[in-house]
Amino acid sequence: MADICVKICGLSTEPTLDAALDAGADLVGFVHFPKSPRHVTLEQGRGLAQRARGRAQRVVLLVDPDDALLAAAIEALDPDLIQLHGRETPQRVAEIRARTGRPVMKAVGIAAVADLRALPAYAIVADRLLLDAKPPPGADLPGGNGRCFDWDILKGSELPAGTMLSGGLDSGNVGTALARTGLVAVDVSSGVEIRPGEKDPDRIAAFVAAARRRA
Repeated sequence: MADICVKICGLSTEPTLDAALDAGADLVGFVHFPKSPRHVTLEQGRGLAQRARGRAQRVVLLVDPDDALLAAAIEALDPDLIQLHGRETPQRVAEIRARTGRPVMKAVGIAAVADLRALPAYAIVADRLLLDAKPPPGADLPGGNGRCFDWDILKGSELPAGTMLSGGLDSGNVGTALARTGLVAVDVSSGVEIRPGEKDPDRIAAFVAAARRRA
């Protein structure tokens, strides 16, 4: 079986970032979105990204960013990857990728088979897709809500290499999720927290270990 790629998202402190790095996370994510309990300022993100340099791919998560925010985020964090978690169109994803010269990961909300129809258009313009559970109606956050979608929706789908699974994952269900979807990349945020925005080093280590047991 292929090696499992693990991303720990929503890191906001040095100790929890160190825990993710020490556990062997492949990607570490920093959320710049004020409505999120995991929000970090660009200056906070700068320090965290510098700390992770050379140890993991550094991801900045943005939601429907304008060009000014993109420029500021690139300057501050110098990310290896930009994660777009809003309602960006395929055209906007392509524009951001061209404008920044950085790889882009596009999150797509999934709740039903019909939601998969959006994937081919994004697959053409994004370097990686992230499949997340659609937020509940009226939710403030586009992701990080601790919800799973029905993984069986993905059966028979031809997903691009590197497609990442997210939404409601934790150390107890990540092995099942990988087995049922056949994917080899996972992203976790709320599933390694004590409470919203507060990551737990032990849960981070347990998640990475559980995911890697599928390798």
